[in-house]
Amino acid sequence: MQPPARSNRAYRNVAHIVRPLLRAMTRTDWSGTENFPREGGFIVASNHMTNIDPLTFAHFLWDNGVAPRILAKAPLFKVPVVAGVLRATGQIPVYRNTSSAGESLTAAVAAIGEGEVVAVFPEGTLTRDPDLWPMVGKTGIARLALTTQAPVIPVAQWGPQLLLGRYKKLLKPFPRKKVTVVAGPPVVLDDLYGRPQDTATLREATERVMDAITALLAQVRDEEPPAVRYDMRKPLAQGEKRVGGDHATHPELP
Repeated sequence: MQPPARSNRAYRNVAHIVRPLLRAMTRTDWSGTENFPREGGFIVASNHMTNIDPLTFAHFLWDNGVAPRILAKAPLFKVPVVAGVLRATGQIPVYRNTSSAGESLTAAVAAIGEGEVVAVFPEGTLTRDPDLWPMVGKTGIARLALTTQAPVIPVAQWGPQLLLGRYKKLLKPFPRKKVTVVAGPPVVLDDLYGRPQDTATLREATERVMDAITALLAQVRDEEPPAVRYDMRKPLAQGEKRVGGDHATHPELP
């Protein structure tokens, strides 16, 4: 297959190594790519269940003509070899809880303005929902979407968690795992463009994105999602325990 038109040599070299490995471990069931805009930059937003699903997400996008600019946590840009790959392929560092936090949004906005596709996990971390449904999203996706007014394409993944369990370190490549990835139509946000980016507006936009992702995942799983989305900000009930821990956090836009 022809690599995406906007991919550079480094990106193509990485894909040449990673794609055969993923194909050896997975059976792909992909759909919905007719919803990708034909021109201009846009945003793709997916659910996040396991540390392997950034690769399955990128695999889906790459094989459908998109070389995504993925938001990656800043510490990864200090890891030998990994840092070189991230920089060479044009990924975007996310500086959380620092004075540089706004640089992530600035870089993502610039990339979209240049016609690139920016990939985001709006939850900002692996979902803590016990049944792996999407939880309440961070408002970074809303800031990016409302600032750029770029289309937001919701994406649902199901199956990567069979390849690598949540918070697990041991891959289970055999037998090959079915990985389903489906993209939906753009989330309707244009009625919010003229509003101030206050808390209410950002939360409304974020909820619409998460609703779209959850609806796609419900179709894939053929199950009903929880009536109330898991919210890490709310206090625990007596005797309740959080799923996972802070060590599992992934980046989100500030």
